[in-house]
Amino acid sequence: MKTKPDFIVEYNETLKANLKRSEVDWSQTRVVFVSTSFTENQITVTNFKDIAIGLWEVKCYENNLISVNQIKKSKATESIKPITYSSSKLESVTKEIKVYTEEDHLSNKSDEVIELYEAFKEAILNLADDIEVETKKLYIAFKKDKNISDIVILKRGLKLFINLPIGKLEDPKGIMKDVSNTGHRGNGDYETIIKSTKDLEYIMSLVKQKI
Repeated sequence: MKTKPDFIVEYNETLKANLKRSEVDWSQTRVVFVSTSFTENQITVTNFKDIAIGLWEVKCYENNLISVNQIKKSKATESIKPITYSSSKLESVTKEIKVYTEEDHLSNKSDEVIELYEAFKEAILNLADDIEVETKKLYIAFKKDKNISDIVILKRGLKLFINLPIGKLEDPKGIMKDVSNTGHRGNGDYETIIKSTKDLEYIMSLVKQKI
C-alpha cells in the first residue's frame, strides 16, 4: 500500500497497459501466498474473516498433474481489528483495505429483506455440493469453480444475476431481464428483482442451468 506508484509502473510495463492510480480500487487489495504446504501456525494467523490474505497450496505430481487447493477460512472466524488496534501501522492498513462480509451487505436492512436473502441463499447452496459464498464489495457471489449467481441486497428486496451469456438461458416465464448491454454489478447477462419467495423454485431452476 506504500508503493502504489511502483505497482502501477510494474503493471503497465508488464502488460503494456496505461493504468492510472485513480483507476484502481485500492481498498480491494489482496495478498495471495502460494506454496506446496503451509504450517498450522501460518494457517491460524491468517484465519480472520476480514484479513486480505489468502493461502493456496499447489502441488505437482507425475504425468504433469497439478493440484490447486485453497486453504479455506473457518466459518466462525473472528475479526482482525481488535489485534490491529495495538499497532498504528496495522490499523492504518485495515482502515484502507476493506474485506466485505455478508453482515456488511445486510446491515440496516429490514428483517423481511434479511429473511428473503437467507431463503434464496439456502436454496442456492442446496442446488449442488461445494457451492461457496464469496462476499464482494458490490454483491454476494455464489461459486462452484466459477460464479453461478450473484445477489445484490436492495432496500426492499434482492437483485439476482445468473452468470450466463445472453441466449444461453431457458426462461419460459421470461422473468429474467437482459442486461448484456447495460452496466450492472453482478456477473452474467441475466438479472431479476426479487421481492418475495413466490417464484423461488422457478428461479432456482434457472440458476441450476449454470451448474
